[in-house]
Amino acid sequence: MAEIIQKDGTWTFDGDTVRIVPGKDKGVSPLRKALGEVALPLGALAGISFEAGRRSGRLRLRLREGADPLLQITGGRLGDSSDPYLLTVDKDRVGVAEYFVDEVRNALLLDQVEPGPVDRYLLPGPALPITVSAGDASVTFDGERIRLEWNWKTEESKSSGGPRTLVLGEVEAVEWLPSAGLENGYLRFLTSRAPVSTPPKYDPQAVDLYGFRKDPLMALVGAAVVARLPHPRAASAASAALTAAPPPAPGLVKAATSTTDAADTTDPAGPAAASGDDHDVLLRRLRELGELHRAGILTAEEFSTAKQAVLKRL
Repeated sequence: MAEIIQKDGTWTFDGDTVRIVPGKDKGVSPLRKALGEVALPLGALAGISFEAGRRSGRLRLRLREGADPLLQITGGRLGDSSDPYLLTVDKDRVGVAEYFVDEVRNALLLDQVEPGPVDRYLLPGPALPITVSAGDASVTFDGERIRLEWNWKTEESKSSGGPRTLVLGEVEAVEWLPSAGLENGYLRFLTSRAPVSTPPKYDPQAVDLYGFRKDPLMALVGAAVVARLPHPRAASAASAALTAAPPPAPGLVKAATSTTDAADTTDPAGPAAASGDDHDVLLRRLRELGELHRAGILTAEEFSTAKQAVLKRL
């Protein structure tokens, strides 16, 4: 178990899950507090890093593309203060942060987690029901309906039609953009019946955001909706599966298995690992061991023994 406790929050890792609990300090962003505890399965991670600084450092998790609906809708435009996957680390906790990084990296290596994109969300998104007030509206989403209610800052041409209710089934996409300079941000729900050319200020299916501290909270509503829409990579993944080459003939599979068995009758860590400490060779060997274990050629005990032998060389 690895754990690091800071004002921004607490991160723990048990070998399978990185659990993030936001801090209660007044400097913690409203988005982090509203999002609450996040449990990240190891398979959702692409990497982790620690960035050292003079007074403090930053621990940062990198998620696989498409794994998190919040990152899907914010598209890298979420500010550092609102980023739930970034933790400010005090100078006297640098050693703890580096240990945390090592533990997560070793687990990613041992479990052979691919860092590439995924075709389904691995995180559920914000809890429902959710209500957020920011900019010129309050938005509520219960999993089936989105309700937009206007406030005194809303343009009359937009509010004159009264509150707007959208059924999830008619929403085709969601857009979120933070304010930048003199340009307002917005949260917009796209449907076939609404012209995209209408500015958010006048669009009854959009929230106009002015750049205030609570504006990023609207990204949580967008993420909750996005989590229940078709994944953007799902269609391409299905198409790729249909056009994939057929599996090899049983005879070829048997021959490959027999060759592998013959190669594994010696030191379980492998001759390549035993002959030297070349890092790339060791990483390749770990991948091979993982494949053998998944194929059922190595038992869990054999896999664990061989894995530890290789790790001692890293």
